[in-house]
Amino acid sequence: MNGLLLDTHAWLWYAEGNSERLPADAVAHIEAMRRQSRLFVSTISIWEIGMLQNKRRLTLSAAFNVWVEHATALPGLRSLPLDAESAVESTQLPGSIHGDPADRFLIAIARVKGLHLMTADEKIAEYAREGYLKVFGLAG
Repeated sequence: MNGLLLDTHAWLWYAEGNSERLPADAVAHIEAMRRQSRLFVSTISIWEIGMLQNKRRLTLSAAFNVWVEHATALPGLRSLPLDAESAVESTQLPGSIHGDPADRFLIAIARVKGLHLMTADEKIAEYAREGYLKVFGLAG
């Protein structure tokens, strides 16, 4: 499977129209992937956004359930659940990567599905530079 998996923050910025956080080339790439139905978001990101909102570390433009309904209904955006193969991969990632469970799941999903991960996370970008993952990096 070829395509682009959005890291949680990239999806949030895109869905919220946060143009100061997403560079023009990133938006163009997202749009191109959407047109080809090769743009993905993981259900792990839904969980992560909900957890951040519950901890009051994030404010959404709508109630969480309404936000998720709208943000997952974007034409060309496909949802990826956490499958058993990706869950196993998340516990056996090669090299050294930090222990954040959501990041580990997203990395594993991208690896298993053969997707690039769009992220601004420097630790994930470093992991990619070590050859373990393909990323579309966002200048942070």
